Amino acid sequence: MAQAAGPARTVILTVDDDPGVSRAVARDLRRRFGEAYRIVRAESGASALDALRELKLRGDLVAVILADYRMPEMNGIEFLEQAIDIYPGARRILLTAYADTSAAIDAINVVDLDHYLLKPWDPPEEKLYPVVEDLLETWRASDRKPVATTKVVGHRWSARSSDVREFLARNQVPYRWYSSEDPEARCLLAAAGQDGSRLPLVITPDGTALVEPEDAELAARVGLATTPTADFYDLVVVGGGPAGLGAAVYGASEGLRTVLVERSATGGQAGQSSRIENYLGFPDGVSGSQLTERARRQAARFGAEILTAREVTGLEVNGPARTVLFSDGSAVSAHSVILATGVSYRQLDAPGLAGLTGCGVFYGSALTEASACQGHDVYIVGGANSAGQAAMYLARGAKSVTLLVRGPSLSASMSHYLVQQIEDAPNVSVRTGTVLDAAHGSDHLEQLTLRDVASGHTELVDAQWLFVFIGAAPLTGWLEGTVLRDGRGFIMAGPDLTPDGRPPADWDLDRPPYHLETNVPGVFVAGDARSESAKRVASAVGEGAMAVMLVHRYLEQS
Repeated sequence: MAQAAGPARTVILTVDDDPGVSRAVARDLRRRFGEAYRIVRAESGASALDALRELKLRGDLVAVILADYRMPEMNGIEFLEQAIDIYPGARRILLTAYADTSAAIDAINVVDLDHYLLKPWDPPEEKLYPVVEDLLETWRASDRKPVATTKVVGHRWSARSSDVREFLARNQVPYRWYSSEDPEARCLLAAAGQDGSRLPLVITPDGTALVEPEDAELAARVGLATTPTADFYDLVVVGGGPAGLGAAVYGASEGLRTVLVERSATGGQAGQSSRIENYLGFPDGVSGSQLTERARRQAARFGAEILTAREVTGLEVNGPARTVLFSDGSAVSAHSVILATGVSYRQLDAPGLAGLTGCGVFYGSALTEASACQGHDVYIVGGANSAGQAAMYLARGAKSVTLLVRGPSLSASMSHYLVQQIEDAPNVSVRTGTVLDAAHGSDHLEQLTLRDVASGHTELVDAQWLFVFIGAAPLTGWLEGTVLRDGRGFIMAGPDLTPDGRPPADWDLDRPPYHLETNVPGVFVAGDARSESAKRVASAVGEGAMAVMLVHRYLEQS
């Protein structure tokens, strides 16, 4: 049984199914930490979770959790996965035997494990106490205040309600969703003086009611940074995908005054991916949101400013300064700029789709809608990796997932490992040589018209959920007249600017552009927005780092 009684003190919790080991761990912890911390002991994962829930309800803080790996019914990793949801800020240690070290290493990715300890831990003065003391110091340095929750009242088939949920989720803002038809939602609407005709209603932690808020207003109200703290920087990074985050991490860590500007949420397309399985260092895969949130925290820790919900509309050259213009008329300047604007999913041009976007039709993963797909038939348009990753993620709860692919197979556009997973999934099917002709529905998606490319035969199918992944378009229109782009809008840089060995016509330096440098000296490009880029997360991160190296070279010679 968990021991969760006693005066309110910050808790160190230990769980081990072996009573002797459990008592020994608790005894050693009390000897060193018992005066300042309350030691709570449990002998199963279930009883430990009950103790954590009780502590949470009472408002107690939990600093460190130690869990044994080999426990029946629920092993240590499975326990820690659930414990994170209750106390996400608690530091996590896995107790393991030498034979289980590979599982412990895997847990670093699965549950963001802080440390693993081999049993036995004698003497504790050398093997246990230094580890716990280090994690307690890390925990004390973190923000441990209770997480205030934003409330969102919306309608299931409201496009803006869906957008707000996605915006908050991707920016790691905790929120609680209330369907406008629920009694509690009606109480919230009444308290805000609303009748539900205008949704969503967002109630911030301080009690402010926002009706149909735009992203910029929402970001400012829920505590996201939207305004730069200075007028001039060493480096402005435009775009918060893997390339932009990589540039921010390396720029800030190497001493450059760095600000990253993102129009929606950090992560870009990668941040919407349910599972990235071919990124170096994550053998069990990692979700896009986990990867990009870690990168965002890393950049912030090194001192980079991260601005959210800021729309960039122009770039000016003012002598040695490079000025980035915002849609509200403000601007920020720097010695150098890295363009990491990424790409957006192309819109599918078929009758009925535009009016149903956000009401059953979604571009990209829209992971906040995944739970609503439980037990339903889901259709996905696209045959590349993003479509495959979404199919495997949605297949966990959907009744069926159907991939609509124009080409004859998936192998030409999808990684081999994903093709194999799709072939092995019992509720995922692939319809090759098939296109979407039209979408039908009044206030939400109800049916799709599918057409066989070869025969021209059409078929009407029932559908409430459609996710579209049909290629990407660069977000570079705002650079017109300043930065050279290719015929598809991707930014040209380095050797692409000097095909005949001569620099661009307006280039006034006595050297050719650096590898990732655009036709504007001091302005670089990284990631998917670059012409002929690899369109992979790893290469985007690498280009972000390389761009910073070239920024240093540019600044040294300026």
